[in-house]
Amino acid sequence: MNLPNKISLTRIALIPIIIFFFFATFIPNGINYFITGGLFILAAYTDALDGHIARKYNLVTTLGKFLDSIADKLLATVSLILIICSGLIDNSIASAVLIIIVSRDLIIDMLRQIAASKNVIIAADWFGKIKTIVMDIALPILFVALGLLTMGVQTLIYDILFYIGLSLLILATVLSLLSGINYIVRNRKILSDK
Repeated sequence: MNLPNKISLTRIALIPIIIFFFFATFIPNGINYFITGGLFILAAYTDALDGHIARKYNLVTTLGKFLDSIADKLLATVSLILIICSGLIDNSIASAVLIIIVSRDLIIDMLRQIAASKNVIIAADWFGKIKTIVMDIALPILFVALGLLTMGVQTLIYDILFYIGLSLLILATVLSLLSGINYIVRNRKILSDK
């Protein structure tokens, strides 16, 4: 197993640790949420790192593509669910965000499976890449906002962080929707039996 694949596995291994600290409310003053945000940033950084190393040293493998994709989706989805569980965001907004992002990921994965059965490779689109970057910024901001709220800090700093995080999350959801539509429109021939 090469280095990029080990880094992807590290990202997957960080997910249960993120979950642990999120629910570690025995840590006083909301510090657990700051730790959760820091761990998320570390995990998100490994995504850029493994891709950079794989491309630079020609270490791109089928296993690596699989691990990278799974690690990305697990990290984003689990972290999004944690934010929703916290009650930080209004339930209707949180539900819409989760439904759109998870549905898009499932549809794209199924489309890629069909394409693979026809020996066609579907490349990632820019909407999806930008969506990932925006999510990687939004989620740790929301974890920090949650930590501030738990500390009882409901000042201008909290408001700014919360609304920036929420706005970025909504932007990521719109980008996710556009990405899903773009994938389907661009690759509609794959769904044909001809």
